[in-house]
Amino acid sequence: MKITNNEVQNYINEISEPRKSDIFTLIELGKKLTHKEPALWGSIIGFGNLHYKYQTGHEGNMPLLGLASRKQAITLYLSFNLEQYPQLSKLGKHSIGKGCLYIKKLSDINMDVLESLISDTMKDTMKLSFITDNDSLGE
Repeated sequence: MKITNNEVQNYINEISEPRKSDIFTLIELGKKLTHKEPALWGSIIGFGNLHYKYQTGHEGNMPLLGLASRKQAITLYLSFNLEQYPQLSKLGKHSIGKGCLYIKKLSDINMDVLESLISDTMKDTMKLSFITDNDSLGE
């Protein structure tokens, strides 16, 4: 995945309310937690820039935290295994994929729990053995 030259604001302008307000709220939360400005990684709003290299030799870059407005839900790209986080039981209405959290609207969830979940997933991601270099948590 690569950072594009496209503007985050142009991406947001294509989103209609009330989802647009939720995306703005999540961008502010992302900036607060990562201390990074958002950038577009294709169609994902990403914060930070991690370099990974698997034992197979495959390597690339990815954001530490990503979010996107998809047709069915807001998608948060958080971890490699979300099932391990106890906060999910207190989060509110959501669904998960392996590393993705899907939320229809922010009013369905507890924002304090979401903030705790994102913080924990970022800390755990930074501990992964295949993360080889990053600029993601510089303060």
